[in-house]
Amino acid sequence: MKKLFTVLLVCALAASLFAGLTPLHTQALAEDDENYETGDASLDNPRNQDEIGEKELLVVSFGTSYNDNRRLTIGAIENALEVAFPDFSVRRAFTSQIIIDHVFQRDGEVIDNVTQALDRAVENGVKTLVVQPTHLMSGYEYNDLADELAEYADAFESIAMGVPLLDTDDDFATVADALAKATEAYNDDETAICLMGHGTEAESNKVYAKMQTVMDKAGHNNIFIGTVESTPSVEDVLAMVQAGNYKKVVLRPMMIVAGDHANNDMAGDEPDSWKSIFEAAGYEVTCVVEGLGSLGEIQSLIVQHAQAAVDSLQ
Repeated sequence: MKKLFTVLLVCALAASLFAGLTPLHTQALAEDDENYETGDASLDNPRNQDEIGEKELLVVSFGTSYNDNRRLTIGAIENALEVAFPDFSVRRAFTSQIIIDHVFQRDGEVIDNVTQALDRAVENGVKTLVVQPTHLMSGYEYNDLADELAEYADAFESIAMGVPLLDTDDDFATVADALAKATEAYNDDETAICLMGHGTEAESNKVYAKMQTVMDKAGHNNIFIGTVESTPSVEDVLAMVQAGNYKKVVLRPMMIVAGDHANNDMAGDEPDSWKSIFEAAGYEVTCVVEGLGSLGEIQSLIVQHAQAAVDSLQ
């Protein structure tokens, strides 16, 4: 058994060196007791091809290791952008190196990080680069992306970066309407719809409170918004639901993808998941594990933001 473990460890270390991972990364991945099915990675297009041409549209996402959901959210957004901008080669980059490493180690799929994608663009002779993030807000991830992109300003003849999903008041209204439509089948006097955002320590966390205000003003009084890692918390959301006369709760992520947070923090069976907390409070719970990126209205809004970035170059 020790000899077998040694052989497996050597193979893992070799794979990590090939992928640019550290032994610590590989050890963490090898110890991951992933016992769930995330779908077929071969159906996903990592969009890391060369022969880009002179015009590239780089779609930057945080990423997810859930294969099917990656294809149905990030992949769907990329496909919509490809249709909208036939003169551009659409490529992908993730900002989460942990996800990139995990997907490679588990599935052998190679996804570029931002630096790799930008270097690939330079090496391929791209002259016009448009970067469109799929981030929800202009938080730490978005600002870090802008900073890295600035370092490549002299590498291209023209470069532009699109805004995140929630930028203007019209953006908030569009996303609120899309979420209301996506959950309208559950609307009745007994059901509360609770949307789970990620949350951030950045000032941009205020987007969740603003979205709640937009929902309220639009008359969606049974929709409540909280976060996993900031405020409003799940306890805050539970208190809002308990203030009404609801018997049932529908949980849905307010994130581009439905990855680890949606599957575990929201819909998991652990005592501290949103599902378990609402069930313990006596509610009948339904989990809709679908990311924002799967909604056509969201894809169209990101296309609009990319169009504005393209137009800024003229």
